[in-house]
Amino acid sequence: MDVKIDGSWKEVLQDEFSKPYFKHLSHFIKQEYKNYTCYPPGKQIFSAFEYTPFNKVKVVILGQDPYHGVGQANGLCFSVNDGVPIPPSLINIYKEIEADILKPIPTSGNLERWAKQGVLLLNATLTVRAHQAGSHQRKGWEIFTDAVIKKISDEKENVVFLLWGGYAKKKGAKVDTSKHLVLSCGHPSPLSANRGYWFGNKHFSTVNKYLKEQEVAQINW
Repeated sequence: MDVKIDGSWKEVLQDEFSKPYFKHLSHFIKQEYKNYTCYPPGKQIFSAFEYTPFNKVKVVILGQDPYHGVGQANGLCFSVNDGVPIPPSLINIYKEIEADILKPIPTSGNLERWAKQGVLLLNATLTVRAHQAGSHQRKGWEIFTDAVIKKISDEKENVVFLLWGGYAKKKGAKVDTSKHLVLSCGHPSPLSANRGYWFGNKHFSTVNKYLKEQEVAQINW
């Protein structure tokens, strides 16, 4: 697996890439992409790390699996490529943004614009076999992304972690809350949102208020 990520991440994660689990993971991923259709495309597996350098991370949003439908996944959690129908969870994210900060719902589900502003859109598992949700879980990705979260928590200050849903809350449980802001609520999926666990969280205005207090540029959601 050719790890094409921003140099700042290579420096921070170089020890991780040399560990036995990552070598096993790399071999597994190469075989999967060789023998099956997998998403996102190989060049986009590490997109989150390309668009959001370590030194630019202001906000972390944790997802779980990449989308497993044709043309959807682009290496950023909750994000889809331009021209692809916006998935239900992202529609609910957009609805909350509209209610929270009065910003109209976009026509595209591509969140590259967030990533370029310092929002690390990190899935727990960075790859998936087509139409088989969870097919690349427990192969080593979770160890890697746990290490990413720990590096951010340990080596940075005043980062906002957005933990949406039980899985994200568990994965972000070890973030140092003495020097970072952690916001959590239900998942934006229709199942959770329609039960009242998502709407009204005001996370987007809260993030910008916090960044402003730190004298850091706010996110143009």
